[in-house]
Amino acid sequence: MRTQILGGLLAVTLSAISLITAAPAASATAVPSTEQRTPERVRLAGFDIPAQPRGGVKISHATATARLSAAGITWGSSGNCSDRLNPNCTSFDQIFSGTIDQVITLKRASGCAVHLTGGTETGHGGGTYTHWNGYKVDFRRADCIEGYIRRSFTQRQPTFGVEQWVSNAGNIYTREANPPHWDVLYF
Repeated sequence: MRTQILGGLLAVTLSAISLITAAPAASATAVPSTEQRTPERVRLAGFDIPAQPRGGVKISHATATARLSAAGITWGSSGNCSDRLNPNCTSFDQIFSGTIDQVITLKRASGCAVHLTGGTETGHGGGTYTHWNGYKVDFRRADCIEGYIRRSFTQRQPTFGVEQWVSNAGNIYTREANPPHWDVLYF
């Protein structure tokens, strides 16, 4: 009888300890760190999706880069290329004109340098409001732009990444950790 009581107490104590130690690990993994591993329905959970996205028209890589360059916005890739079918490239082929408009607006409003590292190339997460479909860009993290985002937009609980902020226009800015960058959805 004594062994059963002790065994029961030990089991209860071990269960409580495992619950306590498991809780932080569960919350730490509740938000996946990347767009690619998170389904779109989870990435957009709780956000107001416009009935009619303000995307504009699809434009070519050449048109997009001419507009970005004229606005003083830079871009680059690990592969030094712009092939849409190569995940090591940064392509703007088939990006929405409205996405480029919003990147230019961000640069002008913030007064910060903006360096794009991702566009419509393959290798990002799937869904409707994606890089491939022309709604998203990635840009390099920098103190100036991060300060502007944190001062100007509304923070919310992230559905992926480490931080999420929403602009007055409903655009979603997600800071990802690996690799470190901002993933931005422009509707």
